[in-house]
Amino acid sequence: MQPSPIFCAIDTPELGPARSLANAVRGAVNLKLGLEFFVANGPAGVREVAGKAPLFLDLKLHDIPNTVAGAVRAAAALRPMLLTIHCGGGPAMMRAAAEAAAKTGGDRQRMKLLGVTVLTSLDDGDLAAVGQRGPTAEQVRRLALLAKECGLDGVVCSPLEVAMLREACGKDFLLVVPGIRLGGFATGDQKRVMGPRETLAAGADYLVIGRPITGAPDPAAAARAMLAAAR
Repeated sequence: MQPSPIFCAIDTPELGPARSLANAVRGAVNLKLGLEFFVANGPAGVREVAGKAPLFLDLKLHDIPNTVAGAVRAAAALRPMLLTIHCGGGPAMMRAAAEAAAKTGGDRQRMKLLGVTVLTSLDDGDLAAVGQRGPTAEQVRRLALLAKECGLDGVVCSPLEVAMLREACGKDFLLVVPGIRLGGFATGDQKRVMGPRETLAAGADYLVIGRPITGAPDPAAAARAMLAAAR
């Protein structure tokens, strides 16, 4: 069977509902567990919910290089497929994280390290408010190229930046994309969104989809519908 290109974002601190959602969508899509779940349930909760499913551990690590490298090594014990750090932590931090990730197993088995460029909840006005150079697309490109230079495997980006980053960073650089919506779904706090099939066609490797699946009356059916819409 062709691997699913979709990670379902299970964004809840509650272990029971997270386990139920994971069991409902398992097989159609992969699983993403983030900071909210991790803080509430820790590594034991991650193991219980994820099981042997492909896992995206979305912790968005951001600290001094030594601390982030240590956190990367600790996260490797959970055997995630993907792990995130913030590109805003700078070159030394990203290099330290990449070096730590490279020692977690063979190239095929080791987790892949992704940089978070500009959160998809932010736009040009938000960047200006915190003193960062825009426009958003230029900041994303700048950080993605820096992440590649520092040894990261890919980045998280919005659908609108996929084609630009595929051209800038090459075919082997992973692009993982939230902000995916089908017609009729509210955008919520995502400001840069697109549909699943067109995002993959633009060059994305994986899609992250949360509320359109987890907030549906039948999450299993919604997961299957999203997978069908992506192919």
